[in-house]
Amino acid sequence: MRLLMLGGTEFVGRAVVEVALAAGWDVTVFHRGRRAAPAGARTLHGDRTAPGGLAALTEGEWDVVVDTWSAAPRAVRDTARLLAGRAGRYVYVSSCSVYAWPAPAGYTEDAPLVGGASAGAQQSEYARDKRGGELAVLESFGAGRSVLVRCGLILGPYENIGRLPWWLNRIARGGPVLAPGPRDLPLQYVDVRDLAEWTLGAAEGAMSGAYNLVGPPGHTTTSGLLDACARVTGGRAELRWTEPGAILAAGIEPWTHLPVWVPPGSGLHDALHGADVSRALGAGLRVRPVEETVADTWSWLRSLGGVAPQRSDRPVVGLDPAVEAKVLGR
Repeated sequence: MRLLMLGGTEFVGRAVVEVALAAGWDVTVFHRGRRAAPAGARTLHGDRTAPGGLAALTEGEWDVVVDTWSAAPRAVRDTARLLAGRAGRYVYVSSCSVYAWPAPAGYTEDAPLVGGASAGAQQSEYARDKRGGELAVLESFGAGRSVLVRCGLILGPYENIGRLPWWLNRIARGGPVLAPGPRDLPLQYVDVRDLAEWTLGAAEGAMSGAYNLVGPPGHTTTSGLLDACARVTGGRAELRWTEPGAILAAGIEPWTHLPVWVPPGSGLHDALHGADVSRALGAGLRVRPVEETVADTWSWLRSLGGVAPQRSDRPVVGLDPAVEAKVLGR
């Protein structure tokens, strides 16, 4: 299979490239040249936001294009138009954020979508941009040659958002750690490598349509995730489980100050950890154990000296140590 990866040097794109190379695919990576692509991939340089930035893609044919773009939808539109006659299938890595907010627990791919999106739009806000990207792909490749991979929370090696890396570094420092309860709160996420493997399998199997691509709700719990972090980092931390009410009363923001966690009984938890993924599971999604995701992310993070890359367009996550100490009464 001949793959054109748009991006391919960070997080999801890098994982897709590495899985494709390991499977013996012929891989071309189109990127800006700021970071090196994985060894074994052919490289083309260009900037999708600049005039003439797609010049390197005016020649060549591919079986599948994978695109993770999350800014102005018009960049997806222009790329898809250019490649429509020279690529067999276009896989767009979208997001469950495209559903009208807040999505109810158990929402499927048929749930209502965010309004106001356009294939030709400039960058506006994440949900509309991702939906605009979907529309751009459908415009040029049609429903029969498009795969819309609507991801939820993504964790694993190469993460450049900072969620799991923050927890690993915090727990590795040891001492009392504010652990947001309840312990058995179900979490829903997908390991980036499981995402990559499913995505390439979908392309190889000539699949089409939209899929919620995230692990089953409750694949692990808050305790399962944080206990795994404690084990792989050496067990020096003391997880102090704290009721949601005390956390919220301290002004701590779910999801950002305490990454991954959102309190139960709220529309926020249903929307972020409650997607129905039966369609993806039926189409071959395999989900590795949380212990493997955590251990491999810790190994990668240590190889970087503990400092993970950070996307400039995303806020820095994590809890101020002084706030943590105050809540724990230290």
